[in-house]
Amino acid sequence: MSDDTHTRVKDIETLSSQVVYKNKWLTVKEDKIRRASGQEGIYGVVEKPDFAIILPIHNHTIYLVEQYRYTIGQRMLELPQGAWEANPDADPCELAKGELKEETGMQAEHMQYVGFQYLAYGFCNQGYHIYLATGLSQGEQSLDAEEEDLKIIPMPLDKFHQKVVSGDIKDASTCNAYGLAKLKGFL
Repeated sequence: MSDDTHTRVKDIETLSSQVVYKNKWLTVKEDKIRRASGQEGIYGVVEKPDFAIILPIHNHTIYLVEQYRYTIGQRMLELPQGAWEANPDADPCELAKGELKEETGMQAEHMQYVGFQYLAYGFCNQGYHIYLATGLSQGEQSLDAEEEDLKIIPMPLDKFHQKVVSGDIKDASTCNAYGLAKLKGFL
């Protein structure tokens, strides 16, 4: 049987859903479920709006941001990225342009769409759109309060590649965005 000719049965049926926590960035739900075998259980789900991640590259230099990540207690290097919680249905390209300007002050003459990935679909519905930004011009940053410690770190592309390979850059979205752009021939 193919999915084209028959309606596919869900592997897991949601019996009930309860919001157990919510703030302006995320919602945590606890769902009572029934598996195809009939066995019931619970599933914790984190709902977050999709985000954009940007590879800003100019003259063989990639522009990263460094900021303190509270959850791991360290300053980390990563690509500019973010979501607009107040407008979760924003056009992904406009979101990418906005996040690039906000975090780095840069504007891109060209935005090329690289692809879409999910962050961690084992527990979270959030995905991200990947863009390559070129033809960059520098302007002023416009940081959110949560980003007050953010620093722009220009890095030669080959050094960035080495830091990804060596594991010095640990942000999965950054590594994935770079890898996908490289595999698709954007870099």
